[in-house]
Amino acid sequence: MSNPSQSGEDWWRGAVIYQIYPRSFQDSNGDGIGDLRGIITRLPYVASLGVDAIWISPFFKSPMLDFGYDVEDYCDVDPMFGTLADFDALVEEAHRLGLKVMIDQVLSHTSDKHPWFVESRASRKKPKADWYVWCDAKPDGSPPNNWLSVFGGSSWEWDSVRRQYYLHNFLREQPDLNFHNPQVQDAILDTVRFWLERGVDGFRLDTVNFYFHDAELRDNPPVAEDDPGREGTNPYGFQNHLHDKTRPENLEFLRRFRALLDEYGGRAAVGEVGDDRERSLKIVSDYTSGGDKLHKCYTFDLLGPDFSSDFIRNEINTFERGVKDGWICWAASNHDVPRHVTRWTPPGADPDRTAMFALTLLMTLRGSVCIYQGEELGFGEAEVAFEDLQDPYGIRFWPGFKGRDGCRTPMAWDAAEPNAGFSAGKPWLPVSATHITRAVAAQEEPDGSVLNAYRRMIALRRSHPALRAGAIRLVPSVGEVLAFVREEAREPILCVFNFAEEAVEWPLPVAAGEVARPLDEPALGASWNGTSVSLPGRSAFLALLV
Repeated sequence: MSNPSQSGEDWWRGAVIYQIYPRSFQDSNGDGIGDLRGIITRLPYVASLGVDAIWISPFFKSPMLDFGYDVEDYCDVDPMFGTLADFDALVEEAHRLGLKVMIDQVLSHTSDKHPWFVESRASRKKPKADWYVWCDAKPDGSPPNNWLSVFGGSSWEWDSVRRQYYLHNFLREQPDLNFHNPQVQDAILDTVRFWLERGVDGFRLDTVNFYFHDAELRDNPPVAEDDPGREGTNPYGFQNHLHDKTRPENLEFLRRFRALLDEYGGRAAVGEVGDDRERSLKIVSDYTSGGDKLHKCYTFDLLGPDFSSDFIRNEINTFERGVKDGWICWAASNHDVPRHVTRWTPPGADPDRTAMFALTLLMTLRGSVCIYQGEELGFGEAEVAFEDLQDPYGIRFWPGFKGRDGCRTPMAWDAAEPNAGFSAGKPWLPVSATHITRAVAAQEEPDGSVLNAYRRMIALRRSHPALRAGAIRLVPSVGEVLAFVREEAREPILCVFNFAEEAVEWPLPVAAGEVARPLDEPALGASWNGTSVSLPGRSAFLALLV
């Protein structure tokens, strides 16, 4: 089996990328934790979806306090996941199946067990003393400024050996690297080169806008009293994060990163931009414009509760106005947020309908797309009891915030097998009972399954250049109807979406042209009579125009 994925330097443009969270994908040795060998056994399934690439979340050597996002060694595989030889075998098999391989690079911080930090904290006179962000206390002993950690509390931790504070934007065991030091940049880029030499096709850059901090360590100002950030359980949202992330110095480092990738040809990088909605798409523009920085970025704009025609229309408008020569990667779910079927399904509504409706939208938007394991099965957020929680973020803020474990539970492959085929041992997180009924084996045959809807829509996107990389033009529409045209090489495709739960009749505008024929896609009951489209609740209509 082989995927006819887009080849050449621009394979990433419009690509569909499948995210694998290795702890929860497939266990090969019965220890209850997924691993690289397990991924290899399931790669034919991933290829059957028709995706272009896989993105593998961290598998590096780590204490696993943040499940691999606290890296102890950038150039080795944690024994929990296997060996470097296993990784090489994974790359070889993925390439045989026509899949590109992207890996997660956590460059903004390391584990406090990393040898670099061990040396840095040992003495202010060591060669790596300035490789992390250290600062003296204020005269009263308090931290240098008011910066807050994403995971709660101050982002400064006192170290009794150096008698200084060090910066950590996440767990205190995840000290931030000092990117103002050129030696740090050189060392980081050397680790990137290590994986390029092993044949990876690209990188997902974790927290890409967190690399640099304000060298003057100025306090962050508060957000406005009516800012929605104040409504959450975490006071991190109370600040306007002007000085602890998204610093202008980052652009030059991203140019260095891109220059390294360009040495190898056909490699690509997608950055995770974590910032508020007012700034996020501006950051995408800054980080992807000019062809000399990142290839594309994704934001958290579609990773929240908002899902309406006005919201998506505004996202399209903002992106098209602000990101002239850059590129965006859309994602509705990932390993950090509640699954979108749960977030976007109204009470009492059919989650499968939401899954297929959101799928059709994602596959027709201009940009690339990341889909998260289990999304193609219509997985909703799993309920995880407090005693089963693993996520330190969730444990810290329980019960106001339940953490990220609900989107990280294991894949369900076959309801007839122990633990739905994920592991012969006790899984690290329970397999969700609601997911078992949606296992891959149960969805392989039915034409109307969410799984096969994903296969059809990905194939449709692949077969039409307009959907993969064409321009986008919004068509005037009112109410909960969103309409736009995708165009490439004189192949205009009309895409119409009814976000409401009630059916609507939508007249085809004269400016849109004449419908030649509807495309073969899971339209969820939509139909047309030549002059108007009948759209049931949460349905879509796609058609070629002449």
